[in-house]
Amino acid sequence: MAVNGATFDFADAHVLVTGGSSGIGEGIARAFAAAGARVTITGTKATAGEYDTDLSGFAYRQCRMIETADINAVAASLDRLDVLVNNAGQNLPGGRSEYEPDVFEETVAVNLFGAFRMASATRDLLERSELVGGASVINMGSMASFFGIEIVPGYGAAKAGIVQMTKTLAVAWARHGIRVNAVAPGVVETKMTAPMLPFEQLTAPLLARTPMARFATPGDIAPTVLFLASAAAGYITGQTVAVDGGFSIAG
Repeated sequence: MAVNGATFDFADAHVLVTGGSSGIGEGIARAFAAAGARVTITGTKATAGEYDTDLSGFAYRQCRMIETADINAVAASLDRLDVLVNNAGQNLPGGRSEYEPDVFEETVAVNLFGAFRMASATRDLLERSELVGGASVINMGSMASFFGIEIVPGYGAAKAGIVQMTKTLAVAWARHGIRVNAVAPGVVETKMTAPMLPFEQLTAPLLARTPMARFATPGDIAPTVLFLASAAAGYITGQTVAVDGGFSIAG
């Protein structure tokens, strides 16, 4: 059987993955590390040792994306940066309804404002990057960027904003040698989605619309992120790539 897997070389590249302590972010962080990068991840806990997975291969920074001081401290702690992956996010914080205005605002702040602040705080570092193909910001969108998902109005609004922010920063930062793209996953099997996965009444309609008839894993998302950050994508900017098994194009 032919082996057709893509490989990437990020030797000596410095990568920051927000929310890299679990789920999609952890998968992306591990993929960059396997490609030779020096990877810093963020999470909400005080130390990496408080997580139930071994994160010892990464530099760890606590960063609550609603706290501007945390974001600025992470940026100030870095001496180099070639790739920023704006992955950190949440929905239904604490199980509260996003139809409550304060919860809506908090959700948008974490998923959109936090991503913008982190990109802004690290822009000067990215501008100094010597990475072949240029420095990159990879933002994390969602199918909620494009579809009305009733239960998460704040999350959906934020993820729609991510798509437009990606376009705008791509235009503004091209002159600084920084490419800005986004990835929009479908349903991914992570701790965040684990509560819904056992309920067929929730999952069956989603699977029925997905031509590939399965949900994604973090390993399905990471290669697209690495591609967008690589020299192979050196003429791609301002784009949001759906990695959704065909969900977004099915009737």
